[in-house]
Amino acid sequence: MPLMMKLRQITNQFLALLTWRRVLMVIAISGFVWVGVIVVLAMRIEQVGQTDEAQAADVIIVLGSGLRRDGRPGDALYRRSLWASRLYEQGYAEQIICTGGIGQGQRRSEASACREVLLNNGVPADVITLEEQSASTEENALYAHEIMRSAGWTDALLVTDSFHMLRASWIFEDEGITHYRSPAPREWVRDYFYNRHFTREIVALHWQAFKETLNLPVTRVEL
Repeated sequence: MPLMMKLRQITNQFLALLTWRRVLMVIAISGFVWVGVIVVLAMRIEQVGQTDEAQAADVIIVLGSGLRRDGRPGDALYRRSLWASRLYEQGYAEQIICTGGIGQGQRRSEASACREVLLNNGVPADVITLEEQSASTEENALYAHEIMRSAGWTDALLVTDSFHMLRASWIFEDEGITHYRSPAPREWVRDYFYNRHFTREIVALHWQAFKETLNLPVTRVEL
């Protein structure tokens, strides 16, 4: 083989090796950055979920969650509704909005199940407003905001689970709702349930960031 051809072959092999090393380096750096993002998100979820900002507001908004097969409130919805009843009892707000539409296979809305828990814990029926159209946290915010505007309410006390509060607050802020966060106590959630949904929220926060980056409209898709 002529010397020039051999040198060219060696050069090409070196450049190919160098290119793959660069690709692997970019992948490795991206992986480290992504892991860092996940760690930061996990810390923020925990921090926000453990911080109660409860203060006087026009209305308490309870974010919906799934029902049991028999139509009773699921654990998450029961916790949120119970916590809202205690905030009402302590005088933080004179009105409550229960959010959440009718889920697949159900005959009643999440909002109506929330109302049931509130009534059973001493909240008067005439202070409860039902928002029964939503099927996601984004729609919770959208339709609750419509109710607030119609009633002339300007700020809200936001109630959901601690692991859900960071994303919920982000969405409510984007909707332009002045709100104060008051998560249901972490100790009310079983560890297995908390860990599973904590992980889910990290994925959901990625999805929310992706939607906002691409300026996608409000959808019923919620991870």
